[in-house]
Amino acid sequence: MNITDPTFQDDAKARKWLEAQIWPNGPECPHCGNADGGKIKALEGKTTRPGLFKCNECREQFTVTVGTVMERSKIPLRKWAMAMFVMAAAKKGISAHQMHRMMDIPYKTAWFLMHRIREAMKDSRLVPMGGNGKVVEADETYFGNREVVTKRTKRGKASHSSKRAVVALVERGGEVRSFHVPAPGQFIVQEIIKKNVANKTRLHTDESRIYHGINASYSHETVKHTAAEYVHGDVTTNSVEGYFSVFKRGMRGTYQQCGEKHLHRYLTEFDFRYNRRTALGVNDTQRAEELAKGALGKRLMYKAVTAKQ
Repeated sequence: MNITDPTFQDDAKARKWLEAQIWPNGPECPHCGNADGGKIKALEGKTTRPGLFKCNECREQFTVTVGTVMERSKIPLRKWAMAMFVMAAAKKGISAHQMHRMMDIPYKTAWFLMHRIREAMKDSRLVPMGGNGKVVEADETYFGNREVVTKRTKRGKASHSSKRAVVALVERGGEVRSFHVPAPGQFIVQEIIKKNVANKTRLHTDESRIYHGINASYSHETVKHTAAEYVHGDVTTNSVEGYFSVFKRGMRGTYQQCGEKHLHRYLTEFDFRYNRRTALGVNDTQRAEELAKGALGKRLMYKAVTAKQ
């Protein structure tokens, strides 16, 4: 599949594609959960909007967009499908301005569309990372100025506390989970590790003090970056640093104006693509299909996105 695919040129084909991802076993009523095909009827007629179904259990009508991030949207389904494919395929992201030009929709519409797609990218799986003998790398990085600067160095330069902090966990050869935190203090970072990393995991970090006194249930091994040590046997943080490299290139080159309150949404986007990268055997089409599946059961209202913190 590519952007010239008929799915992205015709609303009927886009609807069929979305139905195949969201309802792999046939239509399911979003109002009562009825999935009995014999009790769901496709409504057809000159005055009936395309893709409309009626549930004979609860008597409600619905389409494939009900109960998803697409609900009540006036954007044509072909444009929704194309936007999902493009965001799933663009390794370093795509700007809202570029999306607005490609889709021929207003900039604000494109901006909100992309935030709703990021909502669909959220991973609801909460199983712990790692496990007995497996390796999870942990690291923190600082990116962009905080909107409320709390501290500067004696020379007036920005300190770490005036930068936006991101903590990431990467299971070697597997997935990533990243978090925007107010400041990567020892308590915050170790709580993140405790909640997301399974016991008996080999935890690889640098020598930062925030990892001192890490829970004894982990095998904590470090490399000393201040001494130019980046690999010690198989101990390294190269995987998590590789994730940060892609994230920063995307934020600097594509998403140049990201409000701090939205940073967690952009992290969700980069996590989604990393966890379905080519190295794990996932291609662009499969990534877009996973994204469409994730649209179900999620809503994001415009007021929630634009509200002041």
